[in-house]
Amino acid sequence: MAGQRINIMEIRSLIALKLKGLSNRKVADLLKINRKTVDNYTSRFSALNLGFDELINLTEPDLRDLFTEEPQTEKQRYELLAARFSYFEKQLRKPGCTLQALWKEYLQQNPQGYKYTQFTFHYRRWRSLNNHSGKLDHKAGEKLFIDFCGKKLSYIDKATGEQVEVEVFVGVLPCSQYTFVKAVASQKREDLILCLDSCLQWIGGVPQAIVSDNRRATPLKAAVSKGSKYAPVINRTLTDFALHYSCAVDPARPHHPQDYV
Repeated sequence: MAGQRINIMEIRSLIALKLKGLSNRKVADLLKINRKTVDNYTSRFSALNLGFDELINLTEPDLRDLFTEEPQTEKQRYELLAARFSYFEKQLRKPGCTLQALWKEYLQQNPQGYKYTQFTFHYRRWRSLNNHSGKLDHKAGEKLFIDFCGKKLSYIDKATGEQVEVEVFVGVLPCSQYTFVKAVASQKREDLILCLDSCLQWIGGVPQAIVSDNRRATPLKAAVSKGSKYAPVINRTLTDFALHYSCAVDPARPHHPQDYV
């Protein structure tokens, strides 16, 4: 019958055949189903902005979650979610906000909404299509990116029972994503130098340049005394440290977090 519903295995086979470039008529002949059914499903894929290359990698439960409703219901469910993508993007910039928390909020308002896997799939796909930025090619051992995490961690002192907050230093070699992490008492110069020295010892070498944060409003003071787009003032202690190890200090461009990618 025209527009009939097919099972998940048939949907997966349909996707695989379309991925090979076969026409809807040919797919219908091979699967022994009505061509109108193939037309119907390909239209549903299009309405949800889903490509065959993306669909083929979905698990059976995910496909079932996408195509258990009537076409119009599926479209409406997707449009309700898509209308909130910009809101999700703004919320995710806030410390502590996660996709898991946003999904729970979304599900409270839309009890028949997507499960978590499909929720994240659609959001991340939208974000990849709507957030364009140039990526930098990093050479192995060329740079070491450093900064302190924005949110402090803490531990309990066994002797006193007191909760002690710590700053978390992170050093990353961008080519390999090799990452060093160390907790220290503060972001002061002595702690930064301790972290850098430990990081280089752990890596077992020295990069050509150490790249620190350079936000003009709140730069990493132990590294950049005064943030600037054109001529940031490097902290003297860090300059001496770099000279000792025969490398350079190269602050990142202000407001360009993609430099770390």
